[in-house]
Amino acid sequence: MESLRIVFMGTPEFASGILDAIITKGYDVAAVITAPDKPAGRGQKIKYSAVKEYALEKNLKILQPTNLKDEEFLTELRGLNANLQVVVAFRMLPKAVWEMPKFGTFNLHASLLPHYRGAAPINWAIINGENKTGVTTFFIDDKIDTGAMILHKEAEIGNDENVGQLHDRLLDLGKLAVIETLLLIENNNATPTVQPEGGELKTAYKLNRENCKINWQKSGMEIFNLIRGLSPYPAAWSNFEDESGEVAVKIYEAKFEQSSHEYKPGQVIREGKTLRAATIDGFLDLRSMQFPGKRRMSVTEILNGTQFSDKACLY
Repeated sequence: MESLRIVFMGTPEFASGILDAIITKGYDVAAVITAPDKPAGRGQKIKYSAVKEYALEKNLKILQPTNLKDEEFLTELRGLNANLQVVVAFRMLPKAVWEMPKFGTFNLHASLLPHYRGAAPINWAIINGENKTGVTTFFIDDKIDTGAMILHKEAEIGNDENVGQLHDRLLDLGKLAVIETLLLIENNNATPTVQPEGGELKTAYKLNRENCKINWQKSGMEIFNLIRGLSPYPAAWSNFEDESGEVAVKIYEAKFEQSSHEYKPGQVIREGKTLRAATIDGFLDLRSMQFPGKRRMSVTEILNGTQFSDKACLY
């Protein structure tokens, strides 16, 4: 059994959680590769990635290349003498990088591959109304999320679960999957399986303003799934209009009730301490929203300080 010397690559909080599991298990991490620092927020202060923050805390060597094909970076990477690379939520790697170590480079992806290849697998599993998802480890090849699978672990999706809650559960599952994968490779027991192709594979498209906008011509369940699939971040949004004007609002939480009615889709109905939006097949009981320039608030808080006209609507 040959000891592993690992280079870890990743950027967001999900990746830093996996890195912590690797360090906690006592594996030798030669270096961490993460995104370059960038300005963020209104003050444009330099912000470190979650992985860099963790690496600094643990006094790990950090590399932040802007170009993964740069010969100076590749020379430094070779000089680390790592025999395995682990990737979690990073960018596409050139062949010169992923084929470098003796045992290859494996990635943890938050879906049951081959479905939901792409940038936002946790979100799209909920948006599409799936009742099951999971995590997969696979050896990287020259395409995105297509390499031979090492193992996967399944998780049920709760009927009301949002993406933040599912993210945290999949992080715990991902830690188990990565440590199990390291043991398989360490003991020369990994038996990768080629991903099946063909059929209708579901894709985890990158999220943008357009695909986060609520379409009030869709069914209430589809809108409900979009809301929870984008909560708490980046949040589903809709235009809101009443007699005072039009603004864009974010909707973080709602409950769907199927029923027949004569309201137009998107019409807002205030009843006592509740605020409902009509859909083509029922009502969304709005629970948590954010208006421009305000913090996220419960609808109860919003109703305490806001009047809504009978002409209020979402579109």
